[in-house]
Amino acid sequence: MSDNIRDTKTVTIVGAGLAGSLLAVMLGRQGFDVEVFERNPDPRKDSTVAGRSINLALSERGIHALSQVGLEHRIGHFALPMAGRMVHQPGESPALQPYGTDADEVIYSVHRAKLNVALLDAAESGKRVRIHFNQSLQNIDFEGNTVTIKDEVSDREYTRDHFPLIAADGAASPARQALEQHTGQRAEVQLLDHSYQEFHIAPSSAGQFRLEPRALHIWPRGGFMMIALPNTDGSFTNTLFLANGEHDHSFARLKSIDDYREFFVSHFAEALPLLNNFDQDAMHNPVGVLGTIRTPQWHVDSRMTLLGDAAHAIVPFHGQGMNCAFEDCVSLSRLIGENTRWSDTFEQFSAERIDQANAIADMALENYVEMRSAVIDPDYLIRRHMAQRLEREFPGRFMSRYAMVMFTRIPYATVFERGLTNLEIIAELRSAIASDDSLTCARDLDLSVAERLIDEQLMPIDRSLLKGRPLSTQRYDMQC
Repeated sequence: MSDNIRDTKTVTIVGAGLAGSLLAVMLGRQGFDVEVFERNPDPRKDSTVAGRSINLALSERGIHALSQVGLEHRIGHFALPMAGRMVHQPGESPALQPYGTDADEVIYSVHRAKLNVALLDAAESGKRVRIHFNQSLQNIDFEGNTVTIKDEVSDREYTRDHFPLIAADGAASPARQALEQHTGQRAEVQLLDHSYQEFHIAPSSAGQFRLEPRALHIWPRGGFMMIALPNTDGSFTNTLFLANGEHDHSFARLKSIDDYREFFVSHFAEALPLLNNFDQDAMHNPVGVLGTIRTPQWHVDSRMTLLGDAAHAIVPFHGQGMNCAFEDCVSLSRLIGENTRWSDTFEQFSAERIDQANAIADMALENYVEMRSAVIDPDYLIRRHMAQRLEREFPGRFMSRYAMVMFTRIPYATVFERGLTNLEIIAELRSAIASDDSLTCARDLDLSVAERLIDEQLMPIDRSLLKGRPLSTQRYDMQC
């Protein structure tokens, strides 16, 4: 085993999910032979999905990563643009809260399985990547420099040298567990006291969407919520996020179909008629756990590094788990090209990404509170409208935290800090306005004071990190 990157012919990746497959494409194009070991069957032959959300939100960071290998156009064939949050309040008409200040500022609903298949196809098309399915990592012996793999079909285990190894094997990563045993440094696992369950809205008999398709739909209910993302076949995937434990509103209290039906009649009455397979979904779809994983050390010298959820799983409320993992791929691929030694590469990769992963983990947790309750809070709406006015008046100088996360590649840690400064600026501007109406507050901003505060407290934004061209998508019948 050599530490010299130029002497390396084969790189091993554990995990052929989204991040592992994309990285395999990148490394194959850098001239490496790539061996990928995936514990699950080939999804192109076995489409079983167990407990994982089938919809993901693709934003600028992920699009940029895909564009590095020319895949953004292929993904556009099954991506649906979402221009904002459609908020559903009991007894009120749904209200759209746009994500950005112009029509190009959208995020995209993508189907996880279709995206994974597209990445697997791209990886294997280059002839340098070999993907071995039904092969699960059992152990990493760092002293003996061997890796033990189990063939899930034959139940046979085999051991060989598979270094350098890049572990993209998900939140339950066996590779991370082996790293923890070797280093003695344990990852911090913070389980959210809420879980999720998926439901389904079918298209109409005419094949049309039954809700507005250019939006992410939210039914905020304070301590819990439901969301819905559109699919290209005219359906929606709905996800209920609800507390665990013995709360008044919790999964623990939903023990029968009657419990589920009573709960939805009380809190999501207008959505219930749309859920075409409600009884089956309620009683048979799994309840998935949510959590944050922070790993203090991602690598072991030149032999391995963690990447994606294996290193930094986050809750889904900012739609950045996949996008952050794709940024990892871009970072690691770049560093491999810049360095001559694997040990330097893995060390620099960890140093470059750990703070970013921790920052988006924090923002994702905060965004859950925003989605389930703040979106209907008057003070939140005031801050939101003021921020959008400042974005329009001072482009490239002021940008909301949400916009920086979703529509730029500004480092997450920088976004977090600028977001705190944004709040201070808005609070000072708000103190000079008597009205409690959000639109009035935005209209009556003192722009001269705003400009002074922005100049004093915010550095200009690096334009190279701003949003690129919109993703080219198919044109779907958007009637609903």
